Amino acid sequence: PREAVARTIAGMEFFDLSAWSAQRRDRIDRRLAEAIPSEETPPMEIHRAMRYATLAPGKRIRPLLCAAAADALGADAVPDPDEGEHADDVVRLGCALELVHSYSLVHDDLPAMDDDTWRRGRLTVHKVFGEAAAILVGDALLTLAFEEAAGCAGNDRYPAARYVTALATAVGSRGLVAGQATDLEAEGTAPDADTVRFIHRNKMARLIRCAVELGGMAAGAADDDLDRLRTYGDRIGLAFQIVDDLLDLTGDLASLGKQPGADAALRKSTWPAVFGIDRSRADARDLVDEALSAVEPFDADAAPLRAIGRLVIDRES
Repeated sequence: PREAVARTIAGMEFFDLSAWSAQRRDRIDRRLAEAIPSEETPPMEIHRAMRYATLAPGKRIRPLLCAAAADALGADAVPDPDEGEHADDVVRLGCALELVHSYSLVHDDLPAMDDDTWRRGRLTVHKVFGEAAAILVGDALLTLAFEEAAGCAGNDRYPAARYVTALATAVGSRGLVAGQATDLEAEGTAPDADTVRFIHRNKMARLIRCAVELGGMAAGAADDDLDRLRTYGDRIGLAFQIVDDLLDLTGDLASLGKQPGADAALRKSTWPAVFGIDRSRADARDLVDEALSAVEPFDADAAPLRAIGRLVIDRES
């Protein structure tokens, strides 16, 4: 049986997200530490920087969403591989997603991109190790992500090659790279709704959607269930980025772990810049509502997905 379950009392759902996520985060962090070569492995500086970038404290939202999607299909994606049929693939795919996320942050922070000094409460990789090393670190993390995905066992419905293809599509020039490129092109221009939607749907939402898609695939999801998860991921990803935009306006370095006000300084195309703060808050809430509606057919098994969805709106970092 699961160590954390949803309980319904008088129509209200109670779910211990903290307990559920703590064990999964521990397993993800242990696997990440195993997957990234040690600091004593040549080239030592690159491996030290890879570990610095990835093992820093973070929310691990993408791996948690991967596990939550598998749970929604009753896969029991528990923390240790020998406790559930799909757990090992879910952990490895979660690590692949976190490695991609870390790569994107390292490159995003570079002077040629957003030129950030702080990330996760620490100096960015290029500030500590230099720009050339940061470029190589990002390259290495992205490559290692595909090694993790390719090392999965797969299942009768989805061989490991399908995982790799889904991840590659989400990350490449039809996904994350497309969002990043458009974001850079739009800097300093008058923001418009179509552009900001394209940036957010690709730069943030695409990888979030991929996280729940991979979790569903690891659990052998039927086509209609996978479509529900994709809808959830798309809406949650958009809401997450809108909240990020709002926090950049209202947060501080201590809570965010990065310098606030960067979007305005670079004249980024953000949701608040187009729609205003009040409309942005309302849109984020509406998107989360749509996401939660999409996973209603999973009933109690979707408790982690629902809890993470609510967290997106309530977070302060």
